[in-house]
Amino acid sequence: MIAFFALILPETFSQSSFLMEIGDVAPQDILAPYSLTYESEVLTEQARQEAANAVSPIFLPTDPSIGRRQVERLRTVLYYLTTIRQDSYASKEEKLGDINALEDVNFSDEIKNRILEISDARWNAVESEATVVLEQIMRNTLRESDIYAAKANIASLIDFSFPQDQAAVVVELVEPFIVPNSLYSEEQTREAKNQARESIEPVIRSFISGETLVRRGQIIREGDWEALRRYGLIQPNNRTQDIIGAGIFTLFLGVLVGLYFTFQKAHENYSVKAVLIIAGTFLVFLVAARFVIIDRTVLPYIFPIAAFSLTLYVIFNFEIAAFLSLILGIMTAYGMPRGFDLTIFYVLPGIIGILVLGKARRISAFFGAGITIGLAGAAIILAYRLPDSYTDWIGIATLSGVSMLNGIGVAGLTLLLQYGFSQILGMTTALQLLDTSRPDHPLLQQILRNAPGSYQHSLQVANLAEQAAEAIGADSLLVRVGAIYHDCGKSLNPHFFIENQIQEELNPHDDIDPIISAQTIISHVTDGVELAKKNHLPNRIIDFIREHHGTMYTHYQYSQAVKEAESASDVDKSLFTYPGPRPQSRETALLMLADGTEARARSEVPQDEEELRSLIDVVFDFYERNGQLDDTNLTLKDLQTVKNSFFQTLMGTYHPRVKYPGLGKPEDEITQKIPEKAGQTSQT
Repeated sequence: MIAFFALILPETFSQSSFLMEIGDVAPQDILAPYSLTYESEVLTEQARQEAANAVSPIFLPTDPSIGRRQVERLRTVLYYLTTIRQDSYASKEEKLGDINALEDVNFSDEIKNRILEISDARWNAVESEATVVLEQIMRNTLRESDIYAAKANIASLIDFSFPQDQAAVVVELVEPFIVPNSLYSEEQTREAKNQARESIEPVIRSFISGETLVRRGQIIREGDWEALRRYGLIQPNNRTQDIIGAGIFTLFLGVLVGLYFTFQKAHENYSVKAVLIIAGTFLVFLVAARFVIIDRTVLPYIFPIAAFSLTLYVIFNFEIAAFLSLILGIMTAYGMPRGFDLTIFYVLPGIIGILVLGKARRISAFFGAGITIGLAGAAIILAYRLPDSYTDWIGIATLSGVSMLNGIGVAGLTLLLQYGFSQILGMTTALQLLDTSRPDHPLLQQILRNAPGSYQHSLQVANLAEQAAEAIGADSLLVRVGAIYHDCGKSLNPHFFIENQIQEELNPHDDIDPIISAQTIISHVTDGVELAKKNHLPNRIIDFIREHHGTMYTHYQYSQAVKEAESASDVDKSLFTYPGPRPQSRETALLMLADGTEARARSEVPQDEEELRSLIDVVFDFYERNGQLDDTNLTLKDLQTVKNSFFQTLMGTYHPRVKYPGLGKPEDEITQKIPEKAGQTSQT
């Protein structure tokens, strides 16, 4: 509904348009707001109609068969009359009735009586003369317009030896059979008129800025109305057709968008909040554009519509950005002068800007995309303005410069919008992730200082998960940043986690109750969530902290509690279970798999490829059996790809190296020990 009103209201409230129709009187002098040259459809049609009307009708050549047919018909009538005359058994009234039965002729009563009363010799002369006269007439070219004159000329062709009364009989006999023998050719005439119309070149009208279009008191003619319409200065008194057209157009596009989102449910699960934000932003851009650019020459080319496209791409994906930017461009330019040009200007540069923006990981990329959008817009302006010669070079240069400003404005507005969208929807952008992953981030510094072992473990897990994410097409940057922060909660109790313990020190878990031990370990998840919120990490990063252990339990502490209890039923397993939830996305699932694989590999230190592959399979099978991957859309193909990626990455980490002799020992001692250690290796 809002989109519909956006299409019809701006023109209604426009102060520079007039409510006039053809035949109305202009209330004031109306001047051209800017220079314009256009093809006048009205004047062109008038010129073509005049050319078509000037074409004379085209007739076919004289057809002799028509004359022969008419003479034959006359002879048939004469033979019929002769038969009636010779019928000795019929009365005069019966003979007159038979004559009346003729369909081709309609004689007067006087002629009928003469035909019956004339002598046979004179009747034979009448027959012969009628046939000769008709033949003479039909030998000439007769068109529809010639029939009257030919009938009037019958008497002059009759032999002068005929008495007046018998000549009148000949005229009555011949007259009905005079027909055109050169027929009008509608097809050839229509073709000639079409050729005449096509030979007329379009009529071009030109106005310069400030020129009077219509003077006060002047009656609005069709050509005047067209000129005012071209400038967008006309509002018809009855806008019913415009309203119906806008309604149908809006309904069609609305159905198209609805079908798109219905189809996308099978691929992208957009939340209600996301759909509302998209729809609201779309309407804001549409309404603002329609009210700002109506009846303007330069403003349509500076309005930053491409910012809508880039924002949707950064927050969501290319498909929805391209589709909705196309819809927005079409609706914005609907019903406006040069509407097609504007549609291309609004849609194409935005799509090109998206392609240039790429992964949007640098602010410079946004401004690079903005400059590209400006250049693309300038190219479109040149492509459409140069051939038609409607705009001079100063106008083209002005519009091209405005297009460049548009591109810069798009870049700046996109940066603001993508930040606002991400905050409202709880989503992350590449810029946010890069900013969050800076080594000098306060929370990373806390992890590094308090739990250096956990920090190193997180980096190794991040490398492992990032490579796998790239392999299956997941968000690798999100995975890396989420992996770096996933164990941030350990920084509050670092010594309760083995990677932060010194080998010679006592393990604090040996002297405390298994339940307390388990709760301490489990608390690193909830502590991590609190730290993340305190440091304003994005919600998607907090999801990694919550989900990286899913709903698993601490096996070691649970086993210890079972040993100390009389039976397993006496132990509340929920006290040893992580709060979860299970991984809800491919990215958090990759972190769980990478975390478990890296920890097990560090603990067992596989010696060869077979052991490493077996280790990876065990970890994956363990999480799959426990249903930790059920809420993700990882396919079996994805899991196999992730396994291969983990294997390649871990092979680079746990490859064997030569064990070098100790440094600082006497050279002869080193020399003596080298042969004994030759070929020995150690694991890093």
